[in-house]
Amino acid sequence: MIVVEAQSLQKNYNGFPAVAGIDFKIHRGECFGILGPNGAGKTTVVAMIYCFLPISGGKLTVLGKDVTLEPRSIKTKLGVVPQENNLDLELTVRENLLVYAGYYGICRSEAQKRAKELLHFFGLSTKADQEVEQISGGMKRRLTIARGLIHTPEILILDEPTTGLDPQSRRLIWEHLRKLKKRGLTLILTTHYLEEASQLGDELIIMDKGKILEEGKPLELIKKQVGAKVVEVEISPGQSHALLGTLENLISGYQIAGNTIYLFVAEDENAAVELINSSGYVQTYRVRPSNLEDVFLKLTGRGLDYAETEETGFIL
Repeated sequence: MIVVEAQSLQKNYNGFPAVAGIDFKIHRGECFGILGPNGAGKTTVVAMIYCFLPISGGKLTVLGKDVTLEPRSIKTKLGVVPQENNLDLELTVRENLLVYAGYYGICRSEAQKRAKELLHFFGLSTKADQEVEQISGGMKRRLTIARGLIHTPEILILDEPTTGLDPQSRRLIWEHLRKLKKRGLTLILTTHYLEEASQLGDELIIMDKGKILEEGKPLELIKKQVGAKVVEVEISPGQSHALLGTLENLISGYQIAGNTIYLFVAEDENAAVELINSSGYVQTYRVRPSNLEDVFLKLTGRGLDYAETEETGFIL
């Protein structure tokens, strides 16, 4: 069942196309990942999905409802986890959930029951009566996710959910999100963390400058665009074209960054390595498995840590 569908979706800021006519579908029960660097338009897309920003053109439906015509009805069925923790620091962990439940008209006894269940699920039961200001950053993030679930939404939107967290806290949140997905909850995830997209995403779109560059399942995207292996080669200045001519029939593509060439090996990396060793051009090299960053590098010529400052001044 399709729960979100965009057709020629657009968002403009003073003539600047933050989202430039994109199409996608999200199915119930999947984790749909929106991958791209800062400024790609990821946050703008999800803000239109949860009806925070009006669309500028095209059509967007959520749970069968048009975002332009029925925004209030849509909002009641969505949980939103923003980039920044906006918890009330002076309230306790439990009180943050109970107050938020009140916004949805949930009675006190039911709110207390749901809060208890969510605190247990996210490993926060022992912190329930502590003020939020006293708990760790990872715990605050888990509490923010729990708050987004207090009204049992049909879709949970997570905008850069693990930015700024240490690796252990990040992996703990991933584990909780996997459990939610197994329960049938639809997740919409924006991220610029490659491992996060690979770990959680069932379907991905890769965005840059408001457009979708590619879409599909993570492993399928890697296989289609790059292949199984990447050879990173440090080469003497001025010798890149000679080396690439030698390897032409063994690679599916390449990118050059300074004196490093990223060779996307089509099938047989051993044959490529043999030619590299005998070329006389190469200083050092290493062979590694390909990943989503290689896909983005091939599509755009730059990595996911790139962020472009727009003259509009908008943060997208």
